[in-house]
Amino acid sequence: MSDTPATLTVDLIISLDGYASAEGWPGWWGLESPEYLAWLEEEGKKEFTTLMGANTYRVMSGMSEQATGADSGFSEEEGAALTGLAAMGKVIFSSSLQEPLAWPNSELVRGDAVEAVRRMKEAGTGRLMTLGSLSLCRSLLVAGLVDRYRLVVFPVITGRTGRERIYDGYPDVSLEMVGSRTFGGGLQMLEYIPTLIDGPPAGRG
Repeated sequence: MSDTPATLTVDLIISLDGYASAEGWPGWWGLESPEYLAWLEEEGKKEFTTLMGANTYRVMSGMSEQATGADSGFSEEEGAALTGLAAMGKVIFSSSLQEPLAWPNSELVRGDAVEAVRRMKEAGTGRLMTLGSLSLCRSLLVAGLVDRYRLVVFPVITGRTGRERIYDGYPDVSLEMVGSRTFGGGLQMLEYIPTLIDGPPAGRG
């Protein structure tokens, strides 16, 4: 066991009203800026292991493979961000997927994802990051395993068409902001340290 446990960051993109996507809208709500995509590409070159569930694996591996085609339908910046995912180390939690996984650098883990991540954190140094996988993120937060919450908030409200409400089923959480950035197009990156709470923080009533 390492003296320095790994750190875990939940990494999410959301609309202002807390949805992960919207019916009829393209990926990133069609609002991704070149600056944001360049940041995503640079982030993908850093050393970390990505955690995800089966549904996210199926969607993202398909998009990553599609992005390698000559007529992928993605912009050059989108394609670079998606194809870069293939080189990243990935751990997939699923009881339905079968080995070998087609997406390069993907490890399949069966059983309890929370306990598996707990062991990963205790075993060594490094960074763990989630990708999508809302129920996995919620379970890891409830278990007290999340060190950072990083959100990229897109400037759109999808009250009529929004899908995948991110915070449904969450406990109450206090957030200490430790970082922020604004990208072109009004996208905001917000980074927090989360703390589970039983009620309103003392002294803030």
